[in-house]
Amino acid sequence: MLEEVERWLATRSWSVTDRPLHKILAAKQRTGQSVSVVLPALNEEETVGDIVAVIRHDLMQQVPLVDEIVVVDSGSTDRTSAVAAAAGARVVHRDDILPRIPAVPGKGEVLWRSLLVTSGDIVCFIDADLREFSSDFVSGIVGPLLTDPGVDLVKAMYDRPLGGATGQGGRVTELMARPLLNMHWPQLAGFVQPLGGEYAARRSLLEQLPFPVGYGVELGMLVDALHLVGLDALAQVDVGVRKHRHQDGQALGRMAAAIYRTAQLRLARGHLIRPSLTQFERGEDGFEPRTYSVDTEERPPMAEIAEYASRRVA
Repeated sequence: MLEEVERWLATRSWSVTDRPLHKILAAKQRTGQSVSVVLPALNEEETVGDIVAVIRHDLMQQVPLVDEIVVVDSGSTDRTSAVAAAAGARVVHRDDILPRIPAVPGKGEVLWRSLLVTSGDIVCFIDADLREFSSDFVSGIVGPLLTDPGVDLVKAMYDRPLGGATGQGGRVTELMARPLLNMHWPQLAGFVQPLGGEYAARRSLLEQLPFPVGYGVELGMLVDALHLVGLDALAQVDVGVRKHRHQDGQALGRMAAAIYRTAQLRLARGHLIRPSLTQFERGEDGFEPRTYSVDTEERPPMAEIAEYASRRVA
């Protein structure tokens, strides 16, 4: 491992217990920074309400750490919006944000648009499919941003159990993202969960970053943030265990293709020869090919969007 990464692990990798809640709250009061929590959601009625309720109870009612919770619904066909609203979140539909630019499917698209409907100086993203959710996920990754002005982005790290086995989740991380980062951006080799969906960042950083519209958003954000603000402005916090819904192998293959494409563009900003992925499923006549397009679109930095700039002036 690079000496720089070893030093970073010693100085920028923390536990949630390193910053007691009262110290985080004191820093928030002292600095006057506001905190927005965003949950991107697509058909998550079983889990989104519990997550919102825990954040509201622990970090809004018990202590004033979080200033707003926004659930951005990206086209759910179940009761995700109703459940989230009943739990106390402000719910916004993806298509109602910046309608001048037609929305495309993808997690990164939702995160990008969320900058237009939130106001926090610090924006915290939390996936909406987490089970047995703890508010430590929020306070843990927001804490360093409130207490250390030199930190701009913080990712959660955790165990990801799979089928009863500890640490076997994160298959795309181990098979695709970690090799890519170690080979091409070795400074980022210290991140335990580089693709994790729980992270917080200063708005001043997020509004300068391009957002891949799909599953490549987490890797793209890490790489771009490294080049923009440097390794020491990035950090990670151990928040325990993350339990969530696991996807099947083919869905993970499509995710891996999107992540590889995101890395490829950042390596060369070159031409993607074949932005598609063919997989196989057994049918009545043997294995049948199924070809899926790979996300090739990215949204520009939000600071370049006229509606965002005008909102800040107002």
